[in-house]
Amino acid sequence: MRRARFEILFEQVNDPAVAEDTVTVAASLYNCAEFLPETLDSIRAQRHTPLDLIVVDDASTEESSVEVAQGWFEAHADRFGRASLLRHLRNQGVAQAHNTAFEYARSELVFVIDQDNLIYPRAIGRLVEAIKDTGFGAAYTQLEVFGAEQRLGIADVLDKELLKTGNYIDGMALVSKRAWQAVGGYTHDAWGWEDFDFWCKFVEQGISAAYVPEILCRYRKHPKSMTMTLTTTEAARKALVVQFTLRHPWLQLP
Repeated sequence: MRRARFEILFEQVNDPAVAEDTVTVAASLYNCAEFLPETLDSIRAQRHTPLDLIVVDDASTEESSVEVAQGWFEAHADRFGRASLLRHLRNQGVAQAHNTAFEYARSELVFVIDQDNLIYPRAIGRLVEAIKDTGFGAAYTQLEVFGAEQRLGIADVLDKELLKTGNYIDGMALVSKRAWQAVGGYTHDAWGWEDFDFWCKFVEQGISAAYVPEILCRYRKHPKSMTMTLTTTEAARKALVVQFTLRHPWLQLP
């Protein structure tokens, strides 16, 4: 697993001790600063008390992204055991932003979220309940899609047979560092299919995940969201299918 160089733009440690049930929220950031405060506010509103927060800016080209993040941290860092704003020295992609956050996290449990998504106040606490004292390496919930599109998500139990024909589980999930390490982290060359690759590696390693069939996470669809900007041509999609079939030969992608 490769590592990316980064700088610490902001850090405030309010509690040097790390409680057993501390969760680090790892938020990736690349431009789209207009959505960031709402995302961070939804994290701050979590009912689960022991929280750390790490935002990893992946060398945003819009300086306003870092400015907005720093302003929010200065106003709200007191809520967290440790609040950290990191910035990659050069753009590495969302997979590496996740990996940087996992490496920097103090806690065993890490909740992954992107800059434009939201979570309801019960989300992290409910996921901790689902994963605590079990053999699960991760836990995730059903999604509510909002913004440019309104609908229910398609999440279901993690199952190799269901994954064979395509991904149905978002990356917004509570993941243990042990499971993250066991699968080699997030793959940086998955070109928008990082989540799919991550869950494929879970089933290949025999790592289970808890599916919480409650609508606790919200996925925002907008013109800049990854699902609306990546793999826009049939040729690009075919290339990804070939790559993923070589990487995971059991897949039967259409």
